[in-house]
Amino acid sequence: MKNILAAALAISSVATGALAQASEISEFRIGILGGENAQDRMNSNECLRKMTEDTLGVPTKLFAPADYNGVIQGLLGGTLDMAWLGASSYAAVYLQDPEAVEPVLVKMNLDGSYGYHSIGFARADSGIKKIEDVKGKVFGFGDPNSTSGYLIPSIEIPRISDEITMESGEYFGEVKFTGGHEQTIVAVNNGDIDAGVTWADGQGNWEDGYNSGALRKAVDAGLIDMNDLVEIWRSKPIPEGPVVLRTTMPQDVKDKMTALVDNLYENDPECTYGVAAGDSLGFDPITHDAYLSIVAARQAKSN
Repeated sequence: MKNILAAALAISSVATGALAQASEISEFRIGILGGENAQDRMNSNECLRKMTEDTLGVPTKLFAPADYNGVIQGLLGGTLDMAWLGASSYAAVYLQDPEAVEPVLVKMNLDGSYGYHSIGFARADSGIKKIEDVKGKVFGFGDPNSTSGYLIPSIEIPRISDEITMESGEYFGEVKFTGGHEQTIVAVNNGDIDAGVTWADGQGNWEDGYNSGALRKAVDAGLIDMNDLVEIWRSKPIPEGPVVLRTTMPQDVKDKMTALVDNLYENDPECTYGVAAGDSLGFDPITHDAYLSIVAARQAKSN
């Protein structure tokens, strides 16, 4: 009888512990990095919000701050539980608090790679064919925490020529931040700036905005006709940014969310298209080691 009672108490203790762990979160909060207007970001991720709510059994909210730093600070402050970051934004979080988040997944391109490019572009009728043609004109970055919209082009473009610098008014007539990828694309398309940079996987057709990225999202939204634009520069491959989870969350929550996003493409390709900014093979596991070069570049840039 004593053995039966002890076993019952042990089972009860395990069950109580599991319930206690599950009850440690009362809601789940997903941060959506900038790059397009907030409502479009919310719409693209609504399917993921619903799936998360069903999976975890707690209210799930989407947050779409005006800039990248809003998501970075949310993760650092513990007010966000998950986000798909750019590599530079992940580096920004890591350099401020290496224990704040865990990188768990990365978006896979249709060819199985997980790289993308910073794409320099201008209007096709501008006469600009290469970066050197932007000399004395207005050049636009997106957000200062963007990998493809600032970090990588600010390092690689000056290597084209000893004459090129990113100081406003030196080589380019003006260098300005537009606020995000969509803003840069619209500004170039409207002729408000002469050239700028954004991100794309660089696969598929230019006319479609490539397979995935900010150009593809802009085409899908009807903001641009790619025939009106021309590519003038392309970076070396950049590691796609990670999906990260807040480290201090209960392990069962992290496991469930990792599995949900990992299997998103198999379970709902249409939802994946919106979440991943275009055609992809969904998400696959990734670790911090994939971002060592970006962390080093970000650290060097800040010194």
